[in-house]
Amino acid sequence: MPNDLRVTSTTRPPRKAPSGLVSAGIVPALRVADGWKVLLLRAYKDWDFPKGFIEEGETPLEAALRETREETGITDLDLAFGETWCDTDPYSGGKVARYFLGVTKEEHLVLPVSPELGRPEHHEWRWVYFDGAMLLIRPRLEPVLEWTRQRLAQG
Repeated sequence: MPNDLRVTSTTRPPRKAPSGLVSAGIVPALRVADGWKVLLLRAYKDWDFPKGFIEEGETPLEAALRETREETGITDLDLAFGETWCDTDPYSGGKVARYFLGVTKEEHLVLPVSPELGRPEHHEWRWVYFDGAMLLIRPRLEPVLEWTRQRLAQG
């Protein structure tokens, strides 16, 4: 279970922002007949949630929404649980990624072409149940997935 330093909200700000916070993303969730699925994107062999660098002047939430739109085309995200988030533990030289939870009804995606790359940033996307997602993601994302599962179970 994530600790108080990892999970926080705008109604209870952290004492100190993680020094390595460089990226932000959304865990898109889709309600289906028998529960919830989350969206994972694959780049090469790595599966992750939509995320990207926080640009100068952006809040982490603004960056998360922009990156999700740019990487998935999803525009109907509902922050049904408010502006709460879950940070990863530091990875790859101390980087930290912050994830927000967004509910969508957009089940079918077409990965947008990145103007910089001339192709989509990701090779594949999948809506998956939590158990399936746990098999695909890296360990650094496991607390984020568990946080998401708990939040959706509450609502």
